[in-house]
Amino acid sequence: MRRIPLLLSALFLSVHSALALDLPPPPPPQLNASAWLLLDESDNQTLTGANMDTRIQPASLTKLMTAYLVFSALQQGAIHLTDTVEPSPHAWKTEGSRMFINPGQPVTVDNLLHGMIVQSGNDATVALAERLGGSEAGFVDMMNKAAHQLGMMHTHFVTATGLPDPQHYTTARDLATLTSAIIREFPQYMPLFAIREFRYNNITQPNRNRLLWTDPSVDGMKTGHTEGAGYCLIATAHRGDRRLISVVLGTPTDALRASESQKLLNYGFQFFDTVHLYHAGQTVTTLKVWRGKSATVNVGFTHDVVLSVPHGQEKNLVTTMTTRQPLLAPLNQGQAVGTLTVSLQGKVLAQYPLQALVEVPVASALGRAWDSLMLKFH
Repeated sequence: MRRIPLLLSALFLSVHSALALDLPPPPPPQLNASAWLLLDESDNQTLTGANMDTRIQPASLTKLMTAYLVFSALQQGAIHLTDTVEPSPHAWKTEGSRMFINPGQPVTVDNLLHGMIVQSGNDATVALAERLGGSEAGFVDMMNKAAHQLGMMHTHFVTATGLPDPQHYTTARDLATLTSAIIREFPQYMPLFAIREFRYNNITQPNRNRLLWTDPSVDGMKTGHTEGAGYCLIATAHRGDRRLISVVLGTPTDALRASESQKLLNYGFQFFDTVHLYHAGQTVTTLKVWRGKSATVNVGFTHDVVLSVPHGQEKNLVTTMTTRQPLLAPLNQGQAVGTLTVSLQGKVLAQYPLQALVEVPVASALGRAWDSLMLKFH
């Protein structure tokens, strides 16, 4: 009779051992979409994706660049949330989704931002573009310059709204770059993207991002849809100390862009960990310095170094360092003096420039001469 509990105990141990194994993450989900990407925002690392550099129509995802430039202007003091804008007939007549502004009736920048981000109002978007660029065409020039500065090399804008045009295009990777820039540079405006509905002109409209209702960790960012682009969604979610960004483009339906985005986010949170490798200012190694006032220099990073790895694999990471030799003074604080490579099971995950943590000035003439002599025999 005692064999049954022993059997159960053995079965429990077997299952427990299997769960404890450091298994690789399952294959990433395959989505019903034309392109997608999942980014860990903390280290700017792409966890999975498909057709990430394929040219696509961004539809209303374009408004993220419009928002980026408005946020920049607010931060620089060029405009203020309380400023009023008198919509032009061109803004009022803009087709597509609308905030329902009226020509000649002043609207605050704050209301226009809500109308653009929550309601995806094309009329609000053009009104903001005209306020900053003098005209929509002038603002589009600003958009393309900003895209270039952010490194969005496969993007070209023709409108501020995302209304279709053959020369209006971007990629999933470029959109992730833009989204990450907004989160990093303008965190004070992030709450705008989590607002579920906005009322203007006695008309209440909901945010089209369904995940704001179904996943409490989701706090943005933007939907888009045209016949050519399909249904698109950039979503960002924050769980614990991790933030992920999903970009899902070209799904057949509104419901699918939400469910496919949820699949990506869940995959990233469940099967990956964000590992803190080094803190800013932490000494990783000490290197010999020649011809300097100091004979050595502490080397590390001037910023925190974090990395996304498959769940449970942190202990299997392998780091290797290559350094400049001989290392000659003068050295500036933050100057790159080598490279740290992080690998997992023989695959390189990331490379980071090793930096001098302190300045090392040149030595006296006598010190430099002595080190020069020693270098001949080194």
